[in-house]
Amino acid sequence: MKSKRNREMAKLVDKQKLYKLEDAIDILKKAPPVKFDQSVDLALRTGIDAQKSDQQIRGVVSLPNGTGKKLRVLVFAKDDKIKEALEAGAAYAGHEELFEKVKDGWTDFDVVIATPDMMRDVGKLGKVLGPRGLMPTPKAGTVTNDVAGAVREIQGGRIEFKTDKFGLVNAAIGKLSFSTDKLVENARVFISAVVKARPTTAKGEFLLSLALSSTMGPGCKIDKSGLQGG
Repeated sequence: MKSKRNREMAKLVDKQKLYKLEDAIDILKKAPPVKFDQSVDLALRTGIDAQKSDQQIRGVVSLPNGTGKKLRVLVFAKDDKIKEALEAGAAYAGHEELFEKVKDGWTDFDVVIATPDMMRDVGKLGKVLGPRGLMPTPKAGTVTNDVAGAVREIQGGRIEFKTDKFGLVNAAIGKLSFSTDKLVENARVFISAVVKARPTTAKGEFLLSLALSSTMGPGCKIDKSGLQGG
């Protein structure tokens, strides 16, 4: 039997309807509230063949209005770079002592940055970092000597995205407390970045469908016409 909250949410959404982004966000805001500021998540279903390695989608994008989430950034670095990282807002920065903690299975962080001279050692942590998508890469901007700049970018709304095994790309594009305009702007920038990352080997229609949801709220199918790649 559905809870009262779930029954109320079910009344808000027509499962057969495609909603404009603005209207979908308004529905999420009208849903029965919870005691925390929910994340707003956007899921894109793409037409890639997820089994083919040359059709994987991966990239980074800076959301203009941030994500609303304070990320715990771990930086592998030495000497002055440690101080730079911590002053920029990294939760942890260091060398040998952090290697040992991560090697033993500690993963109490959201993003890992490393200076290039650290990557030989960081590569040895692949069994811990790899499965969680935390391994630093130059392409994602997480292998860099400008650790302070990377930390500030990440805290400012820079996110990584990639397809899962079903060809879906998901991302939190902000918090429910954000204004509708800010969420729409973040959503459009994210969609555009994914479309630009389309593999050249992908055939046929690329952006198949979009769905918007909140952590404890309903999900809405989005009308992709008028959006990048729609």
